[in-house]
Amino acid sequence: MPTSRSYGDACGIARALDVVGERWALLVVRELLLGPQRFSDLRRALPGASSNIVADRLRELEGHGVIMRRRLPPPAGSQVYELSERGRELEPAILALGVWGVRVPFPPGPTTLSATSVLLYLRSAGRPDPASAPAVIRLELSGNVWTVRAAGGRVDVTPGEPAQADASLRADPKTFNDLLDDPAGLDAAVTGGSVDATGDLRALSLLLRSVADQASAASQGAC
Repeated sequence: MPTSRSYGDACGIARALDVVGERWALLVVRELLLGPQRFSDLRRALPGASSNIVADRLRELEGHGVIMRRRLPPPAGSQVYELSERGRELEPAILALGVWGVRVPFPPGPTTLSATSVLLYLRSAGRPDPASAPAVIRLELSGNVWTVRAAGGRVDVTPGEPAQADASLRADPKTFNDLLDDPAGLDAAVTGGSVDATGDLRALSLLLRSVADQASAASQGAC
């Protein structure tokens, strides 16, 4: 059941945690930072949370005005969850937590890594050469398609198919994250079949290297 627990503390930090401090709440927000998601998308991205837990967090966050629900127009007709303006204000805090968290040891046992987590890392760490020609990459992770644009020294990520792409890559999130850490492994990954890449592979390699080069002096990997 949704919780109504409170710290009973007047501090703004405590009051913020009354809203987003429940287990899985901030990870639900993280998954919505790049765009709307269906309930099934959120469940797939957060396999450690039961359907009831995800549903409870969504109800709580909606009740606090952090997220909203809407129904997509036909022919999709799906119900999606998205951040409200108030919810989008959490982005700097969540990204800062990610930067802080990469210095925390990995948890024991198997771990998961969502597509959104890797894409947030790509967007924040990617620093393509401003003098390079703009590039559009079609990226497919966990069955969802994203448009990645590298131009003007920055990387933008938006959900959905690009109108036209210079290159296309399909992989699972962990494999793509490995390539962000070690772009030199792209050819071997394509040959080995763990990655499906087509089009201008040089543009794709430059995108990967723009992240690896930026991260060379810091801890690497997705948040």
